[in-house]
This record gives sequence, structure tokens and C-alpha cells, in this order.
Amino acid sequence: MIPTDTLAAERITLAHRHLTVAKDLSVQLPPAKVTAIVGPNGCGKSTLLNGLARIHAPSSGTVLLNGKDIHRLPTKEVARKLALLPQENTAPEGLTVGDLVRFGRQPHQGWMTPWSEGDQRAFDHAVTAADVGYLINRPLDTLSGGQRQRAWIAMAVAQETPLLLLDEPTSALDLGHQIEVFELIRHLSGQGKTVAMVVHDLASACRYADHMVAMKQGVIIEEGAPAQIVSPALVQELYGVSCDLIHDPATGSPLLINVRRHIQKR
Repeated sequence: MIPTDTLAAERITLAHRHLTVAKDLSVQLPPAKVTAIVGPNGCGKSTLLNGLARIHAPSSGTVLLNGKDIHRLPTKEVARKLALLPQENTAPEGLTVGDLVRFGRQPHQGWMTPWSEGDQRAFDHAVTAADVGYLINRPLDTLSGGQRQRAWIAMAVAQETPLLLLDEPTSALDLGHQIEVFELIRHLSGQGKTVAMVVHDLASACRYADHMVAMKQGVIIEEGAPAQIVSPALVQELYGVSCDLIHDPATGSPLLINVRRHIQKR
């Protein structure tokens, strides 16, 4: 698949009422790559993601989808191009996993359009990719946090958009399923999908992302390939901890070792 869809922010400022959360941000997602947005709690990572997804309108600046102001495009057109998995999700009581994944096909259907073979293929692929086949008939409210998260990921995959935005996609998962989700994200990127994800774990961001956006106090302080921008100085600036840095001999990605926080003695 040759990527043709682009998403970029041009000098956007994002605010909650009168409080500016992120200011003058410019970023362009590399096509068919995985971008990780990292930084300390409260730095504006999720706000930036919501701004890119048209959930949070900027007070100034522009978000461009294929070169056009995303806020001037029809909702259904945006939904066919961009899928968002927010940090918190809610669903009607009794909704099953299968119902949720089928809902991902809604942007591709008309008012009276019947369920098609293409819809079924997308559904089957999403269910397999997120490993939720055995949960199809289970109501979401009977699942563990990790199972629910995988169900929501399956819905986003079923939407079959060229752009996928994920806010902490592994936050409720155990280590095994974290790795499965990150490997799924890499697989989707290899198929031509452009992915942006907010990630708390810097080690995972280094391992699975092609591109990294590092934020602090609402501004972007570094941007580029993890191997190029991640350094002990950057880790110190972002998180206030010291570390040593080596590179994974198999992948070349940065590995943080001997991580420590200096506590001042009184």
C-alpha cells in the first residue's frame, strides 16, 4: 500500500477554557511510520493527540488532513481517514465485543447499506489481530480492563483508516498483551498505516516507534528518530532522572540502563 494520506499540525495552540495547555505546536506525522508522543504527566501529550483528531479545536493554528483544514471537512470523510482510540472509552450497557467491532465499519456504510463481504473481511481481520475472537459474544462490562482495551483496539482496526491515533493503547494490559499490541501496531504500519500513539513508557517508545515527539510543559522540545534524539540529557530534562544509554545490538534502538533519581538531602 502506498501512503497518500497526511496529517499535520501547523502552529496550533490548545486550551481548556482559559488555560493554555499546549502552545505553538507544529508536527507532521511521517507516512506509514509509527510516531510516539512522550513526556511527563500533564505535558500536553493527549491534548495534542486530540487536537490532531479534531476532538479538541485549536484556539489558533490549523490541523491539516491531506492539506485541508480538518475542521472544514465532513465528519464522515474524516472518519474514513482517521481513527482515534482515546484513553477512556464508554459503551452502552450490554454491548458485546462483536457489536463494538462491527461499529468500526460505520464510516464505510450508508443508511441502508447491508453488511458486505468487505465489512466481514475487515471484521475478521480486526478480531484476529486484536485476539478477541473468543470474546465476540461477551458484553464489554463483563471483561477485564485488558480484554476491554483489546476490544476497542479491534474496533479501531476494523475502521480501516490510513491514519490511526492511539492514546496510551497498552495502559490496561499485562506485559504479554502490551507486546502483542505494540507488534500489531508495527504490523499495521508495515501495511502502510500511519500511526501516532501517546506512550508513557519511554523504553517501549524507543523500541517500537520510528519517530518520536518529546513534550514538556506544552511545547515540543525534541523530535526525530529515537536513536537520534534520545540521550541522558533528554531523559533528565523530561523526567528528572539520570541514566546511562546503550543501543540494542539487534535493533539499534536506545536502551536506558542504571536509571536513578537523585534525592536531595536536607
